[in-house]
Amino acid sequence: QVQLVESGGGLVQAGGSLRLSCATSRSIFSINTMAWYRQAPGKQRELVALITNTAGTDYAASVKGRFTISRDVVKSTVYLQMNSLKPEDTAVYYCNLYLKNYWGQGTQVTVSS
Repeated sequence: QVQLVESGGGLVQAGGSLRLSCATSRSIFSINTMAWYRQAPGKQRELVALITNTAGTDYAASVKGRFTISRDVVKSTVYLQMNSLKPEDTAVYYCNLYLKNYWGQGTQVTVSS
């Protein structure tokens, strides 16, 4: 059974920072590309960032230079460091096994102006 356990969302002012975490099992973590998606009210879910099992990364244009995805092999955890947050970053953020239908429970990120 695949479990993705997220944490780290919250309320922050524009310009602030948050770090999201997604923990899973070592067997899942070691062979899969992991991703963060987000879904704002009334909008489609969109890919924010991904990291491969060899630590290659890719980002949506809207977050490039502000967000950093990383992985801790020892903890089997993927992180999303979000800096210079903007109100338009407000959304529910989901951890995902990239291109597979396994999702975390979602964590709310709210950025106030």
